[in-house]
Amino acid sequence: MDDAGIRGAVDIAIVGAGAAGLSLAHRLTASPGPAGRPVSLVLVEPPTGSPVRSPARTWCFWGDECDEFESLVTARWDRLRITAGDGRRVCFTSRRAYRMIRSADFLPGVEGVLARRPGVMRVEATVDQVRDAPGGAEITGHDAAGRPVRLHARWAFDSRPPSELPPARTTLLQHFKGWFVTVRADRFEPGVADLMDFRTPQPAQGLSFAYVLPFTPREALVEYTEFSAAPLTGSAYDAALEDYVQRVLRPAGHVVTAVEQGIIPMTDGRFPRSAGESVFRIGVAGGAARPSTGYAFAAIQRQSAAIAASWHEGRTPRPPALHAARHRLMDAVMLRALATGRAGGAAFFEALFRRNPPERVLRFLDGTSTLRDEWAIGLGTPVPAMLRSLLELPLLPRRKATACP
Repeated sequence: MDDAGIRGAVDIAIVGAGAAGLSLAHRLTASPGPAGRPVSLVLVEPPTGSPVRSPARTWCFWGDECDEFESLVTARWDRLRITAGDGRRVCFTSRRAYRMIRSADFLPGVEGVLARRPGVMRVEATVDQVRDAPGGAEITGHDAAGRPVRLHARWAFDSRPPSELPPARTTLLQHFKGWFVTVRADRFEPGVADLMDFRTPQPAQGLSFAYVLPFTPREALVEYTEFSAAPLTGSAYDAALEDYVQRVLRPAGHVVTAVEQGIIPMTDGRFPRSAGESVFRIGVAGGAARPSTGYAFAAIQRQSAAIAASWHEGRTPRPPALHAARHRLMDAVMLRALATGRAGGAAFFEALFRRNPPERVLRFLDGTSTLRDEWAIGLGTPVPAMLRSLLELPLLPRRKATACP
């Protein structure tokens, strides 16, 4: 089918067919719309082979909002572990399993469901602009052959990464590279996920850690992660991973079978959820990522469920605020303390898990903690450093980031 030049209006256009775009399409098409008819929906994604297509990646989460994708889960871990720089460990069992979904499974899995639902159309195009237009929204771009594409919809949802970060008082980056490794002899514990292993060289400001998710006794995802102001070079990530594998894991030989790499902004800037009267931003572009952790998948599910509920009830399908104001304030304080070096990053997270029941910390990381949880967590942090960071926040200007990673 020749998609170039399509002009017919649809109910909803979704730009981007990644986690946010497909999750929203899945929920919108699961039941009839407000008029009792299937929603007419167009999914716009870059042409196959386009450099702006998202690379393969993994998403991990605790949230129960993802249960409908349980069949797509690659692995799950009930036991979790934090390891301090000196080798001391905090081990615990989570009531909600920590689960992983790989994009290589999620994308075709959801696309297969959507292909069987009425009213769903797909268009391959590189989008140049999404804007308000008479009667709704207009999406313009071009296809793989360079031909213009123009689409009209009553509502448009844009999940493309933002071209620039919002003005913020503090901006750090969570940047990482992971190796999927196979070792020659049993070395991993398949039931135990290492969320943070701080036996890595620590940067002067921020923190670094290894993240190990085992699949079998001989297969695992091993990632090197930093929270800092700037990403590393590719060779620096490889050197850090090789050092951790050889010095800490000490396998009898290993093979790297696949690689993943990414950058997640950790900022107290406010990502706008609206880009017009009929244009909304979703996913990380709409503020789904938790500033202090980078977790986004479970929040994306809450976001898409709320949007779909509004649409099915005949209301404006405006994306909701995903993180409570008090959580955003706590994140802003923590980011400031890390960025200034007032709070040692590794020591901060080690103490967080050592001084609190693990389920309390997991609720905080997942954005479902109570005021009582947060009060107890706050008392277990380096109070002078956090208090100073809190008091100076109102005095700090929000500055525009130089570029979006």
